[in-house]
Amino acid sequence: MPPEHGPEVGHEHGHGHGLPAGPGADEALTGAGGSGRRRVVIALAAILGPLTVVLIAAMIALWPSGSHQELSLADPYGTSQGITMVTGTVTGLQPRDCGPEAGTLETPTGGMAGDPSAAQVACVDAVVDPDGGGTDSAVVPIPTSISASMDVEVGDRLKALDLSALPGGDAGAGGESDYVFVDFERTVPVVVLALLYALVVVAVARWRGLRAIVGLGLAFTVLFGFMFPALLEGGPPLWIGLVGCCLIMLVVLYFAHGFSLRTTTALLGTLIGLALTAVLALWGTDAAYLTGLGDEYSYILATVAPEVRLSGIVLCGLLVAGLGVLNDVTITQASAVWELQAANPAVSKRELFASGMRIGRDHIASTVYTIAFAYAGAALPVLMVVSLYDRSLWDTLMSGELVEEIVRILVGSIGLVLAIPITTGIAVAVAKSVAAPVSQAPASKVDA
Repeated sequence: MPPEHGPEVGHEHGHGHGLPAGPGADEALTGAGGSGRRRVVIALAAILGPLTVVLIAAMIALWPSGSHQELSLADPYGTSQGITMVTGTVTGLQPRDCGPEAGTLETPTGGMAGDPSAAQVACVDAVVDPDGGGTDSAVVPIPTSISASMDVEVGDRLKALDLSALPGGDAGAGGESDYVFVDFERTVPVVVLALLYALVVVAVARWRGLRAIVGLGLAFTVLFGFMFPALLEGGPPLWIGLVGCCLIMLVVLYFAHGFSLRTTTALLGTLIGLALTAVLALWGTDAAYLTGLGDEYSYILATVAPEVRLSGIVLCGLLVAGLGVLNDVTITQASAVWELQAANPAVSKRELFASGMRIGRDHIASTVYTIAFAYAGAALPVLMVVSLYDRSLWDTLMSGELVEEIVRILVGSIGLVLAIPITTGIAVAVAKSVAAPVSQAPASKVDA
């Protein structure tokens, strides 16, 4: 006989991200429930089939005409005639007289700013050996703003503009340097981290991890191939965001997790959660007067594409921002319900839902912190600056610099919290409908 409190066993898993299914879970649920499974499959297909057709038709209707290709910005690293970009490795450092820069920046070397131990930022020139050889070493002055942030060391990779070919240019002849610091060259560390990320994901999650990475690439294809161009052409942000996000989830979930009733259950919960998020985002952006003018890139976008309403971009961003966490909670809830049902086939729907929601409440509690801290970490400089303003905490939170992110956190959190009971309810209904009768369930599962 199955244990009396079987559903509690599944709760021991606690909070999990994408809780894996047991190897025999699907068989235990569908071993003798063939007719029930067929009915459920037909019902879900009757919902998702037409919905997929509608989404594809909507994407075709909203597909950009191509006029966005006429919009362009100059390459910030682009060069004009007589100016070339030099990339090389720092082989040495030379101190230089800061001149008028002296005293403009101070950082502590051993104590707080203002202490006697505080010292001025050292002004240095980097001796750079350009890639490819055949060129003398370049002396690149390092801006004091860079020196204040981090030390330039031998072995660092830099990009600089070579002005020596311009009229009057004479590298190494004294006076003004013929090289201008542009940026650090970051290709190698970023590629190493990306490869390490892929290796870890595939090593731990195996083929499912590999499919998830490929699915992420497909998601960005939708973003850059459909959503961004359509938004740049002034398309309706709400519908572009909703259609694009739904298609991303439709592709990514099935691609990463395979075609199964469990994945379909999570997909339904995700789509419903997205719809609720869209309604909240539509109201929130208008009621909170989110203008979208929170940073310099918004002003650039408004200048280049004046037909784009930045408040609509905020609305679309609210939907995109919630995709990852929403997918996380729905997959977790669907998998949790399947595992609980497989562990105790005799559990009632009410008990199964209650057990699933106990896991869901743990997930909700941790997700609240996840979203808030993720923003706090990404926007730390902004938070530090606004905390210095001579105004109350409430006025600071309601300022244009912060309220957009606050609304984003609140809208996304409400949507994913509502998605948890919805997904749990759908998963319970589907799992119980396709479950084999207890007397016909595999003995290993019944006696467990």
